[in-house]
Amino acid sequence: MKSVFKVLVLSLTLIICAVVFSKEVSAQRSHVSFQLFYDQLSPYGEWVDYHNYGYVWIPDVGSNFRPYSTNGHWILTNSGWTWVSNYEWGWAPFHYGRWDYDNYYGWFWVPDTHWAPAWVTWRRANGYYGWAPMEPGFSISISFGRAYNRNNDHWSYVRYRDIDRPDIYRYSVNQNYNSWLYRNSRPLNSTYIDRERNTTYVYGPERADVQKVTGRKFKPVAIRENTRPGQSRSNGQLGMYRPEVSNNNARGQKPIPSRITNLKEVKRPSERKGTHQPRNESPTQNNRQEQRPTTVNQRNNNNNAKPVQPRNVNPSQNNRREQQQRTVNPQKNNNLTPVQPRNVNPQQNNRRERQPNAVNQQKKNNLTPVQPRNVNPQQNNNRGQQQNSAKPSNNNRQEQPKENRSERNKNRKD
Repeated sequence: MKSVFKVLVLSLTLIICAVVFSKEVSAQRSHVSFQLFYDQLSPYGEWVDYHNYGYVWIPDVGSNFRPYSTNGHWILTNSGWTWVSNYEWGWAPFHYGRWDYDNYYGWFWVPDTHWAPAWVTWRRANGYYGWAPMEPGFSISISFGRAYNRNNDHWSYVRYRDIDRPDIYRYSVNQNYNSWLYRNSRPLNSTYIDRERNTTYVYGPERADVQKVTGRKFKPVAIRENTRPGQSRSNGQLGMYRPEVSNNNARGQKPIPSRITNLKEVKRPSERKGTHQPRNESPTQNNRQEQRPTTVNQRNNNNNAKPVQPRNVNPSQNNRREQQQRTVNPQKNNNLTPVQPRNVNPQQNNRRERQPNAVNQQKKNNLTPVQPRNVNPQQNNNRGQQQNSAKPSNNNRQEQPKENRSERNKNRKD
């Protein structure tokens, strides 16, 4: 009896604690309407009335912008892989609603009421993880089975080891390889059910799988509730503002943006000011981002990832290249000849060949001894006479003192 009573008391205390904790969490979580989105995002873009969607938001960014790819990174949290954006407005468009693309206006955001770490679908290739934004109006199950659209490619791929890089945009694979990666990948359909918010979303790569392919340990980060718009990370926790959103305001009225731009006045992404560009917008940096991942190092991939296929997927083009490389000019291989001079004109070549031969013949046939500098023979004879006449004068000077000494000696004897 005592044991049964203890079990009942323990179960009652757990139920009470759960109820109290849920009330505290709901008390901390604020309730807002779409008016918060309209007011908070107006300084960073334009609200327009888009057909079939109603009011949508077009961010003031450049043509290189891609949602869930530019100026942000992935963090593994208790709720799954969460996208942490470096934009000041990133707390809303990457966690509520969906993104869609227009060929003229570029990317635009359609608001919604449900929060998620990221509204994306995931895929896995041999050595790569990939993700793409979910389109508005499609459920998760339908998003898994949607066919690949080459003309409207919104997928991003990175190697296993780069999934948690803070500058993941620099390590994304060039989009020219996306069709090959998509064909050789499978969807990651593991979902997470948030019963408190009554929301289901895609979890992303499993923690055990990521640890296996990367060889590193991943500790999920806890999400802390923020009381105002924004997101931050401190003390091992990720602070995020994720209120409960409703379509209508407290009075039951449907909110409207304070400033609505006519679609005819919206400029193309390349023509906008781009006052809220991401940090890595230098063309040289973007080229590095595209070039680095294309050269895959198999030693660094623990799962023996296949190298990325060449850009020319058409086998006919590849065969032509192989044939050109294999069938080299046989004349060059069999009859190797020295490189011809640059001046192809035969007259110039004959001149070059004749000049050295003529010079050699002159030197061989007309070899004469080197003449003295003074060719005039009279000058040479005068020089010889001067030298001969100078020699006896020197001899006389040397012999005179001898005669004088002998005479002195004779005089002394006498």
